[in-house]
Amino acid sequence: MKMIKPLYLTAALAFALASCGGAKTMVSTPVENIDNLPLKITPLAEKDLKRWSHLDLVKDTVPGMSVDKAYAELLKGKKGSTVIVGIVDSGVDIRHEDLQGVIWVNPKEIAGNGIDDDNNGYIDDINGWNFLGDSNDEQLELTRIVKKGPGTPDYEKAKAQLDEELAGIMQTKQQIDMIVNADKAIKAHLKKDNFNLDDVKAMETTDETLLQYKGMFTQILSGQSKEAFDKRIQSGVDYVYGQLNYNLNVDFDGRSIVGDNPNDINDTKYGNNNVIGPVAKDAKHGTHVAGIVAQVRGNGKGGDGVATNVKIMAVRAVPNGDEYDKDIALGIRYAVDNGAKVINGSFGKYFSPNKEWVQDALKYAAEKDVLVIFAAGNDSKDLDVENKYPSDSYDGAPEISNNVLIIGALAPEYGSKMAASFSNYGKKNVDIYAPGVQIYATTPDQTYEYLQGTSMASPNVAGVAAMIRSYYPKLSASQVKQIIMESGTPLKNTVTVGEDKHKVNFADASKTGKIVNAYNALLMAEKMSK
Repeated sequence: MKMIKPLYLTAALAFALASCGGAKTMVSTPVENIDNLPLKITPLAEKDLKRWSHLDLVKDTVPGMSVDKAYAELLKGKKGSTVIVGIVDSGVDIRHEDLQGVIWVNPKEIAGNGIDDDNNGYIDDINGWNFLGDSNDEQLELTRIVKKGPGTPDYEKAKAQLDEELAGIMQTKQQIDMIVNADKAIKAHLKKDNFNLDDVKAMETTDETLLQYKGMFTQILSGQSKEAFDKRIQSGVDYVYGQLNYNLNVDFDGRSIVGDNPNDINDTKYGNNNVIGPVAKDAKHGTHVAGIVAQVRGNGKGGDGVATNVKIMAVRAVPNGDEYDKDIALGIRYAVDNGAKVINGSFGKYFSPNKEWVQDALKYAAEKDVLVIFAAGNDSKDLDVENKYPSDSYDGAPEISNNVLIIGALAPEYGSKMAASFSNYGKKNVDIYAPGVQIYATTPDQTYEYLQGTSMASPNVAGVAAMIRSYYPKLSASQVKQIIMESGTPLKNTVTVGEDKHKVNFADASKTGKIVNAYNALLMAEKMSK
């Protein structure tokens, strides 16, 4: 799984949704005049930033999904059915205060008796299943390919990328090490572990190295507190040494403690029922994703989830490194077999030796009427040019099924920066965009954080899909996909995408050229259900 490394529009027109008289109208934008509209430039207030993805493009002048408007105007007084949402991720802290009451409980399993009561192959799977067992750190897929040696499919490409990654991370390591050494030297000189900008400015020394460190930290602490800096530098240290020790290390074997053969899809007797994982903090990503979908609305704690009437099924299959195709395939099948109607997958990679296992699982999900939603990825790549796994189409081939959505990320600012700078894009292989920058949601141990990535955009859409399936349960997965794509708000402004920061029309950044709109989607679902 690759995460982000160590976020307006004032007027719009409406067009009528073709239906009986007196119907609500779908919100669109005057795309022919969009460049002439004034833009909002004032920062969002904290209370609005925490839930900007729920706001409305017209009313609130941010490119949100109109979730609040949908609840206020379309769903008030209505009762929906419960929808199970499978979160295939790094684990979910199911103890979190803002996820209480929304965690799936297997009704056919008796907790703690050591028996597979429902005969599904997983003992005591009360809230889901952990396909990683007590493992967390893993290699990238390209590292695993290089480890297998010459003659392995994609070896030359993987070896070139591994060498490039290692060269880049070593440069970063040198910079990180220098800053860490400077920090230690200043602490020793001042004879104190905690120092501030005034302490640094007051340093008296003739030592040239210390003078260099003094200048460095004078600049560093002029724009942030020492506490904030320490947090950032520790994040950098964790990232660099995680890459060197695990992700890019051909000698590392993180799978050995799982106890299975990851190259045998029929070897399924592995893992455990601890869906949080061995260390709660390592479930940060999955806990955040789960919160975006389902953290309790209106309870005054943290943020609000997109969907009500949902139960989160936790499927731990994504390590600190690249996921194994086997775990993802079995994780999808587990969620399908145990009642999930929507599955979110906020992960991805660029090598996939057993991609057919995952594609077969997606086809299986389609047969069982389950919608699967994937993040587009965070590498500013054109997915029409380079494959990102998993997906429903590779190398320009037709989509293998009609139940998969690929989601790009939006920032909370209308204009050229609306498409998140890190988001992958593609006219053919990214379906639609949703909020993915500065998203506030649950994190382990009763905390909340802003995180960003297409990893956050995908569960926003999963939440909208769950809303549709809750209130219109007779609609199929393919119909829900169609609704989400067709009901989005179309925009044709110029945005910046790609590693080279080139400009494109937003209409060409994805298949639909739209941003997800829950209000519109529910109106279309109402019409289609009739």
